[in-house]
Amino acid sequence: MKITLAQGPAGTELAGLGHAQPAHVMDNHELEGMMETSDEWIRQRTGIVTRHIVAEGETVVDLAVPAARMALVDSGVAAADIDLVVVATTTAAERSPNTAGRIAEALGLGRDGRGPGIMDINTACSGFEYALGVADQAIRTGSATHAIVVGAETLSAVTDWTDRATAVLTADGAGAAVVRPSAAPRIGPVVWGSEAGMADAVRISPPSGRFSQNGREVLRWALTRAPERAREVVARAGLAMDDIQVLAAHQANLRIIEPLAEALGLTDRIVITDVTESGNTSAASVPLGLSKWWHAGRIPEDVPALLFGFGGGFTYAGMVAMTPRRG
Repeated sequence: MKITLAQGPAGTELAGLGHAQPAHVMDNHELEGMMETSDEWIRQRTGIVTRHIVAEGETVVDLAVPAARMALVDSGVAAADIDLVVVATTTAAERSPNTAGRIAEALGLGRDGRGPGIMDINTACSGFEYALGVADQAIRTGSATHAIVVGAETLSAVTDWTDRATAVLTADGAGAAVVRPSAAPRIGPVVWGSEAGMADAVRISPPSGRFSQNGREVLRWALTRAPERAREVVARAGLAMDDIQVLAAHQANLRIIEPLAEALGLTDRIVITDVTESGNTSAASVPLGLSKWWHAGRIPEDVPALLFGFGGGFTYAGMVAMTPRRG
């Protein structure tokens, strides 16, 4: 007796991108009325000017669904062909059904009365890269044919709006990608892991249930260890850093993104800095920034992009992915 393994395509690719943000834009001056801070203080330390915040009653599903729908339209893939939905979030509205299930239901995914595989992943700020890695592997091993991958967060729901160390950072949003088979690999292998001894560096824990972090420890890791991890991602894809044309790193803080780009020698490439207008949206930050810049025409088609996330847990993950092809 022998178990037969399914076989999939040689590779996968990003077929389309989408994003969604709440209507309410909170600028730094609004925060001045909520805590002891100032527009100048926030800009100097984070680079953030505005962020989007959900209205009362809005949940992560309300952002994830339109982002996924936009990615689906952008890809040209039929909803009936999607047989896997993977959502990265640490602020799910419900324990069950999961966010992926709500997306599948809202978009009418699947065919012949059979819905897609649905799963949520919680690795916080590296979540989208974890989720994309799972989708890529599922398609290449024949467990799925087409996938929607979403990063979505409503961090405002877990923010202490009196704590300027964290409240000036957090925001809400969603980004999504449709992944489909490719004759040659256009998404490189995921490199994922965690940092021993740093589990408490970024937390959303009882009894407060509010986001907290050891900012100095996170900054130290980002400046000293993140470049090493990012170089490993590029090497695992069989590329050199000179090949990378776009850096889509976790939008934690502009004062982290800029030194990372410099350490990697990518300051003369396209470095996504959506954090200035969208704030820190955890698992949503990489796909949100990538999609916004893609649809604004700020990112060329068919070029290598380094996707790299890190945060709560303390986790990190990344891969090199070719940007979608237009038309």
